[in-house]
Amino acid sequence: MWDVQRRALLWTDIERSTLWMHGASGSRSWRVPDRLGSFALCASGRILLALAKGLYLGTAGGAAGPDLPVQRLEPLETNMPRTRTNDGRTDRSGNFVFGTFNEAQDGATGSFYQYSARHGLRRLDLGGVTIANSICFSVDGRTMYFCDSPLGKIMRCEYDAEHARAANVREFVRLGPGDGLPDGSIVDEEDCLWNAAWGAGRVRRYSPDGRLLQEIRVPAKNTTCPAFGGEALVDLYVTSSRQEMSDDELAQVPHAGSVYRCANVGVRGMADVLFNDDIAGGR
Repeated sequence: MWDVQRRALLWTDIERSTLWMHGASGSRSWRVPDRLGSFALCASGRILLALAKGLYLGTAGGAAGPDLPVQRLEPLETNMPRTRTNDGRTDRSGNFVFGTFNEAQDGATGSFYQYSARHGLRRLDLGGVTIANSICFSVDGRTMYFCDSPLGKIMRCEYDAEHARAANVREFVRLGPGDGLPDGSIVDEEDCLWNAAWGAGRVRRYSPDGRLLQEIRVPAKNTTCPAFGGEALVDLYVTSSRQEMSDDELAQVPHAGSVYRCANVGVRGMADVLFNDDIAGGR
């Protein structure tokens, strides 16, 4: 995601338990104690980290060394050794919404959650999930998008941030054969959804009624998440993964796993709402 205050792009290398930041002065990274599925920027300047088995607060501003100082807030699914956190972002009210991932992929044992400093951890009534992804929100915050990636379709529902309720779940977009699987998504200021398609090297833009409006090719097979950034929020950044690629594919695309930038895609993005951490961690 783009950090407006720092004027920098932040992203996670999940399997290497690393948080990255790139700005005008270059790139740097911090190690975190476990795999980092997703994160949110906090109103205090700290970072909310969804590590594999818990939620933590990190302090990047004071981290001169290679390790990010963290403080645990909430354990997560500690009785389920095969799950870990995956995709997540803040809703329009500043709550953190995220999902978990069944690494064995032998059943929909993961869940979707909302976390806030006020209410703590609350499970969203969206059923089980194998690989939670595509979490984002409409401009007015009343629609939540999400997916279970292996099913090949993005869902939408009515979302009540105050009470952590989801209702009227229905299909938004179904990806066809050869279209890849839905991974991370964001919403632009025109209320259109951008989705990174795993296995297809594409980021696609959909209208609020699910029509395909635009497709951007990325020179890497496994695109994972888009983010708008830059001073005007018109540049599209896309992360990618080297997983599930053959030796031949990696030889042909040695830069797979990189972060890519598409300058000025013709529409402005929206900055992520800061997580309200006023009372998190005993503040």
